[in-house]
Amino acid sequence: MKVLFLFGGLPHYYNAILNRLNEINGLEIVVAVPKSKGKAVGEGVFQTDENIKFKVIELEEKQSLYGKPYFANLANALSEETPDAVVVIWPYVLSFLFDRKVKRVVSDKKIKLIYKDIPFRIPYYKDVFSWEGESYYDENLVYEKSNGLFPMFRRITLGLIRKAYLNKMDAHVYYTEESKEIISSYGVDKDKIFVIYNSVDNMELERALENAKNEPPLLPSNEKRIIHVGRLVKWKRVDLLIEAVKSVSEKFESVELLVVGNGPELENLKRLAVNLGIKEKVVFYGAVYDSATMANLMLGSSIYVLAGMGGLSINEAMCYGKPVICSVCDGTEKKLVREGYNGLYFEEGNKNDLADKIKYLFDNPQLIETFGENSKKIIDDEINVDTVIKGYVDAFNYVSEKEKLEFN
Repeated sequence: MKVLFLFGGLPHYYNAILNRLNEINGLEIVVAVPKSKGKAVGEGVFQTDENIKFKVIELEEKQSLYGKPYFANLANALSEETPDAVVVIWPYVLSFLFDRKVKRVVSDKKIKLIYKDIPFRIPYYKDVFSWEGESYYDENLVYEKSNGLFPMFRRITLGLIRKAYLNKMDAHVYYTEESKEIISSYGVDKDKIFVIYNSVDNMELERALENAKNEPPLLPSNEKRIIHVGRLVKWKRVDLLIEAVKSVSEKFESVELLVVGNGPELENLKRLAVNLGIKEKVVFYGAVYDSATMANLMLGSSIYVLAGMGGLSINEAMCYGKPVICSVCDGTEKKLVREGYNGLYFEEGNKNDLADKIKYLFDNPQLIETFGENSKKIIDDEINVDTVIKGYVDAFNYVSEKEKLEFN
């Protein structure tokens, strides 16, 4: 079976998943990406084509009249590759709704379509028609409120378009269990919806962790070190975490925040630390993309905190056996972080509550160890790379008319 993924780029964390899929007997993976930097990839997302074991084709990306990027020569690529199935994400899925050439090739070649998404901002269908509308922030914390006549018309139009493309798909793969209820509200058969969760390659991280235990630490020992990993964009709320650290430092003088990542907010965050008088307590380490370095830094830290949006970094921290403090993320945290078992939740946007949760764990160091062990157990037993692979294989087998793939 040949499966073509339509992605906006090659994010390093997903290449390992695609490599693993490509190793399955009877399965060939091809990934189509933009020739230049994709417009559908978030700012600061690290991409690489190193160590990939699947075929990559580059397509010209253009902007449509409705303002969304699309692959201009997608129909030709589909004809040449003749995949059995295509896994497509937003907004490239719109081509399968509006592009007549693409639709013709899909029909002629009998290509199955699988939609992939994280539906944490997709409303239930009934809410599309609610006068109250929707309100949310984008990753730069630009506030969008869809109240009013024109926003309501726009929201309903998008809702109807969403219903059309969702029902055009032969199968769906999503990261969260709630997606079954959300997507089925648009009339999609629940049997077509597969929950694959999300994961890094935990086996690679486990090897890195064992190796790191025999390596000298990259940072001085500090039992009061908090670590955050991720792109430095506004909706990660690293500013809130820095403000919480200011409060924590009043009780625990040796507290340190290790910020691993890079992005457009770096200078603003550095200034905030200076203005709060805790410059020496916030270490901006920079971006890290190799598991050996990350394992070393995680070993030298006590608590992982995600103060804003995200999700995959939680998986990574749990692979390394860290307790997690978080709030409302992208929905994946609901399955991963369990209150009082491997982590704690704080009230969204509340720096004082966040500080209190950090202080609580520092006051109870035995919980840090227990929570960390429980995090690792959740990864080992429930949510890991094998879970993701199995979810994909189940979806592929559902749409395939060929011999079924096997994955144990």
